Amino acid sequence: MKTEVMSFAQKMNVTPSLLSRRAAIRTMSAGVLPLILPGRLFGKDAPSRKINLLMLGCGRQGYHTNLPTLLAHPSVRVVAVCDADLWRARVSKEKVDATYGTKDCRIFQDHREALELEGLDAVMVSSTDHWHVLHCLDAIRKGLHVSCEKPLTRYLAEGRLIADAAAKAGIVFRTDTECRSTAYMTKMADLVRNGYIGNVKRMLAAVPRESPKVPTNIQPTKPPAELDYDRWLGPAPWKEYTEQRVHPARETLGRPGWMRIRDYSEGMISNWGTHLLDVAQLIHGSERSGPISVEGKGRSLPENSELWNTLTEFEVRFKYQDGLVIDYRMDTPYLRVEGDEGWIQAPFGDAKGRFSVSDPKILRIRLKESDSRVPTRSDKADFVSAILDGTPVMCDAEVGHRTCSLGHISNIAVQRGRQLDWDPKTERFTNDDDANLLLKGSYRGKYALG
Repeated sequence: MKTEVMSFAQKMNVTPSLLSRRAAIRTMSAGVLPLILPGRLFGKDAPSRKINLLMLGCGRQGYHTNLPTLLAHPSVRVVAVCDADLWRARVSKEKVDATYGTKDCRIFQDHREALELEGLDAVMVSSTDHWHVLHCLDAIRKGLHVSCEKPLTRYLAEGRLIADAAAKAGIVFRTDTECRSTAYMTKMADLVRNGYIGNVKRMLAAVPRESPKVPTNIQPTKPPAELDYDRWLGPAPWKEYTEQRVHPARETLGRPGWMRIRDYSEGMISNWGTHLLDVAQLIHGSERSGPISVEGKGRSLPENSELWNTLTEFEVRFKYQDGLVIDYRMDTPYLRVEGDEGWIQAPFGDAKGRFSVSDPKILRIRLKESDSRVPTRSDKADFVSAILDGTPVMCDAEVGHRTCSLGHISNIAVQRGRQLDWDPKTERFTNDDDANLLLKGSYRGKYALG
């Protein structure tokens, strides 16, 4: 066995020390030893500065955003790609091999087989939302470090499973959101957290609007030969294949239909919301807790829609124990923070323009040395630094789960049509038992949670 591992390590340019580190994490996460690793394994004198990484999910976000960024990082080596759509896996392999000038990148359709590769250190989960919990838990069980796309989960209870598993295993887990690394958001957070607009009374978070257009050409057809459709569906209910349900065939850029279907995603309310609401709770200091109530209204595609059914409009209000109110709706994407001494609004994503402020003097404020500052690393650099140097990630599994929870309880409040009281400690509604039934999804067969 030792010879086989070393042979693979040499092929993948991995030193034995990094393999030993992974073995140590596996052993300690099983409870054999306390999770205290020697600093020499992670510091500047670490015997290896290469992280062997598996790309799990090669769709639009994975192929066009996550993969190029990771390939450009000097401390990352992408050694394998995995996708239920073999065509997407192949074009991703081509990009990896072209970057490294080799033909070594491995291809998989089954993530369980991919996770068995010796020498793996980390996984970038860019799969569909309804697969995140299974992909993350299986990687964590292997002792691998994980960066997972937002929204972290499809159902709230799944997030608690991931957060607890990551904490118990002691691996690095990062919820992949670039919003915290955006200059507008960083500056606003520093100004507000250090009291430069006084006591915060209200925030307003906005995400892009969804088109209410109902899809056409949705008659069931045979899946493309390269797509393992049963595997793509995974834990979701069985439905006949149509391209509008999954993603454009033999293409990586087109927006996938699954993002508009509740079996697989909650749509904009969670997709973009996990960006803006993450920063909102960071500023407020509730990123490991949550609100005490939520209420909202919204509208989805017509009830007779045969396919897409996520919200196309919504207005939600969260209330927190200290009196803070966060209003959340669809508009041009931005985050606005209102204090008793002024307000500041930062754009995000496709929003054009600059800060909006109650007084231009706010933007001329220079932070003092004694002021606190939020980290300013890029999302992928944050993940790599945590693995190699032991620096805390900006948005770990617990924070990612708490942020994602806001989208979940928003959607449930809209469905229930009433104010729901929320206990952030027990993560349960205290005034609606039927609402609590919506916190957990159901799984089936070979893809059920173990």
